Amino acid sequence: MSRKLFGTDGVRGTANAHPMTAHLALELGAAVGRYFRNEHHGVHRVVIGKDTRLSGYMFENALTAGLTSTGMNVLLLGPVPTPAVGLLTPSMRADLGIMISASHNPAADNGIKFFGPDGYKLSDAVETEIEALMDAGVEPAAPANIGRAQRIDDGRFRYQERVKSTLPPGLRLDGMKVVVDCANGAAYRTAPEVLWELGADVIPMGVKPDGHNINAECGSTKPQAAAALVLETGADVGICLDGDADRIVLIDQNGTIADGDQIMALMAARWEEEDRLKGGTVVATVMSNLGLERFLTGRGLRLERTQVGDRYVVEAMRKGGWNLGGEQSGHIVMTDYATTGDGLMAALQFLTEMARSGKPASELAASFELVPQLLRNVRYDPAQAPLENASVRAAIAEAEAVLDGKGRLLIRKSGTEPLIRVMAECEDSALMNEIVSGIIAEVEAVAAR
Repeated sequence: MSRKLFGTDGVRGTANAHPMTAHLALELGAAVGRYFRNEHHGVHRVVIGKDTRLSGYMFENALTAGLTSTGMNVLLLGPVPTPAVGLLTPSMRADLGIMISASHNPAADNGIKFFGPDGYKLSDAVETEIEALMDAGVEPAAPANIGRAQRIDDGRFRYQERVKSTLPPGLRLDGMKVVVDCANGAAYRTAPEVLWELGADVIPMGVKPDGHNINAECGSTKPQAAAALVLETGADVGICLDGDADRIVLIDQNGTIADGDQIMALMAARWEEEDRLKGGTVVATVMSNLGLERFLTGRGLRLERTQVGDRYVVEAMRKGGWNLGGEQSGHIVMTDYATTGDGLMAALQFLTEMARSGKPASELAASFELVPQLLRNVRYDPAQAPLENASVRAAIAEAEAVLDGKGRLLIRKSGTEPLIRVMAECEDSALMNEIVSGIIAEVEAVAAR
């Protein structure tokens, strides 16, 4: 049975519109609570974190109602990064972890991500079973077994200590001037505090959330303001997180932006030198630049590609026994330390290399030469199926034939928004633009009918 509700990263959409309504969140809370309630012990526990969106209050309350109705005790963490939920779920011996966030999406959107008792995101199979429970209806707990809810005040501090523990003992960032853009999101207190505690001269931005300004012209998807601040203040490096702080992009001292591929390249080379890179393999998605693959191959390392979505990266890492992976968008997963992408933790790995090597960010953030890559999105009506149209399929086939041996083409539907993403890589930029524009035009023509 295919999933109708879950996408590539939980459930996501515009708040107060299907599927992201309070009513559905209540039903979803009841279903997932019933699925994870372990009848063999007396404590049934779930931790819930959220980012700074106004609608987070609504979904937090609705989920709590559904979960407690099935006998789950709810521990409310308040605003914390997504990786904090992955960490605290097993640490607090919870049956389930939930993060309320739409990540890098605009403030009007929201989402619900689930973590199992091991701190890892749920598989497609488990999400399918939860949807089946929702369709069948969930029997509530007896009145005497209704769950309780309570606030946990020190969740982010526990997470901050875990993040710092990933660094070499005694390492400090004294003398390093760091711009950190928290996207007015979940890490607005966490990231500046960790950097300050490590001795950095911190220049924060995006740290005044008001419920509506998360990711607004800031954060990892809009790093231009942070780049300008790096230049204005003479900072050594800039760190841009997204709304739930599970992804990162870096800015060097010249204002140049580096994505997740460059971060993975640096870490892979360093970890291989230290004999820490398990299996000589890095896991990334089909979106990662061909330059990363060439960089790794040139060092006798291997790139394992997966479908888009950091949880698919993690699933491949666990299956293969590998410990470094991520996405071009900035999800960096280090399974020696965390169960999901962690923007702040990845940033500290980069800052550690700056401190250890004495090299500037510009040198460390440019490990390989990018193959020209173009990505464009087309919004479409979900009721349509443009990629199944004969003229679109013919245009794609023709483009693939032209690119054969010269580059690659990737076309996919977004798992979080009603978008078709068209991406091409080719040394010939003019040809690449022509191919992408042609496919976009065909998709738009079908979508307009």
